[in-house]
Amino acid sequence: MNVVPLATHSVRALRDTLVAHGWGAEPANAAAGGGEPVALHLTGLDDPALEALVRYAGRLGLDVHTGDGWAILAGTRWRLGAFARPWTAPPELAELATRVGLAIPADASPSWLTARGPLPLHQPVLVGILNVTPDSFSDGGRHHGVDHARLHADRLIAEGAQVVDIGGESTRPGRDAAVPEAEELSRVLPVIRAVVADHPDVLVSIDTVKAGVARAALSEGAAAINDVTAFRLDPTMADVAAAGKAGVVLMHSRGSITEIASYAHADYDGDVTGAVIAELAEAVAAAVARGVAPEAIVVDPGLGFSKTPEQSALLCDRLAALRGLGRPVLVGPSRKRFVGALAGIDAPADRDRATAVACALAWERGARLFRVHDVAATREALAVAHGIAG
Repeated sequence: MNVVPLATHSVRALRDTLVAHGWGAEPANAAAGGGEPVALHLTGLDDPALEALVRYAGRLGLDVHTGDGWAILAGTRWRLGAFARPWTAPPELAELATRVGLAIPADASPSWLTARGPLPLHQPVLVGILNVTPDSFSDGGRHHGVDHARLHADRLIAEGAQVVDIGGESTRPGRDAAVPEAEELSRVLPVIRAVVADHPDVLVSIDTVKAGVARAALSEGAAAINDVTAFRLDPTMADVAAAGKAGVVLMHSRGSITEIASYAHADYDGDVTGAVIAELAEAVAAAVARGVAPEAIVVDPGLGFSKTPEQSALLCDRLAALRGLGRPVLVGPSRKRFVGALAGIDAPADRDRATAVACALAWERGARLFRVHDVAATREALAVAHGIAG
């Protein structure tokens, strides 16, 4: 007789063990996913609900830790799925069962739907940053102008970028005014046109908060819209995305375009992860209500935006919680202040190796798209992370 522990930080150990005992790949994957451990934080519970929760969850083999109005409910996805059946739960737990079902992490989406078709997500997807602004925080002015931008796009793609994200308005800390739409258009449209012509098989996304810029970019061949305010500042952006069948990235942030990189709105009442998930869920629902296909939506926790370095690091560690939104996750830790703070590196341009480490950790926690300045370093780190995780 022998007893060997199985690693539970990923489903690979359970899946491979089942296959080794003769299971087929498909049922082994399903069983491994169902055996994934999940813990949920429940609040706003009255005493009858807490009492019913302890009794009912215990019968289902779930762990429950309770306090005054709160509980932590933990178990495998399978057992939590059994709890998430309002038609079998006690009446006082029917609403909670529904909410638990919505919060259980979803299976990873196989692709991201864009105006150019689906982009597979079974391997890490690198999104190369192409800022065509004179004032970006780490590379301002270096790629300003079509010729310089084309050369940089060539480099990003040669290093492994599958998406080139082109932006004409900086979100750097300390900005005091928004860029006029006409000026932003003059910066980005010639570059989009050139990159699409040079690399017809590569997806181009437009990094903008203005619906007019997004509409023009899509007409020039862009396939996706990356909005750092998740359509907060211009709700008509959703109409543009829906009409153009564009992929969208909804990034969490707070405040105006000149405030989002500051700490002006960084009070999350002690729960940055919960607040980000709740606000992104509202953004996703609003986009879908305006006609954006759910399959076209990617969510971004907005590391470094309206968050202190400590909050960004915590959110990066808890990325797996965003899977409850049911959408693929993109992260953009590239050269951010929290990366520099953790690594002890002051200059943003010197943070690329630290960025690559952050991306590898984010992959393990469920992120599938990675927006970075230095594609080569991140590609290598993600290749190792993906190879180990299987």
